[in-house]
Amino acid sequence: MPAPRSIRNRNQKFDGNINKRGHVPIGKAAEHTDDPHLSKALVGFFLFVVVGSSIFEVFRMFQSAPGLAAEK
Repeated sequence: MPAPRSIRNRNQKFDGNINKRGHVPIGKAAEHTDDPHLSKALVGFFLFVVVGSSIFEVFRMFQSAPGLAAEK
């Protein structure tokens, strides 16, 4: 029993494309640039939040440390 026409057409299309793998025109490959996914402003904001919160935690730890303020 022969394969249905739609399956035959898909197989022919695949067979035609399999020889094209890896053969990208130079113009298309040169146009592609690797842009950073995160902007510098976003990275700076995250650093500000993380470093700022850690500094506040250190200050809070020193303020609530038992024995340092009570000894005077």
